[in-house]
Amino acid sequence: MEQPRLPRLIGKGRAAELLLTGAAIDADEAHRIGLVNRVVSRERLQAETQEVLQEILSHSPLAVKLTWDAIHRGSNLTVEESALLGADYFGLVASTEDFREGTKAFLDKTPPRFTGR
Repeated sequence: MEQPRLPRLIGKGRAAELLLTGAAIDADEAHRIGLVNRVVSRERLQAETQEVLQEILSHSPLAVKLTWDAIHRGSNLTVEESALLGADYFGLVASTEDFREGTKAFLDKTPPRFTGR
């Protein structure tokens, strides 16, 4: 059975306090307790979103996909099962052309050119 999301995000104590008191919080408090990753002004929202997207897209598509999958699958696993999943996924990524390209680019101090293979 999947655990409710709020306690997983901010901890059982904080979730209980918010849910039981019905307290409203502002963006800075949501950021402080880990409910949101960052707080940006309305004017910067589009640019900030594009910057994050470009950072993600600069990485190997296969590594991004497997990382996304591991985050979602791993959240419902025990610590041991999650560690095994991470090791399995690392093995998959380490056998790709993108992994070799990323390693070479890192050592050569050049930008990688990932192909998704």
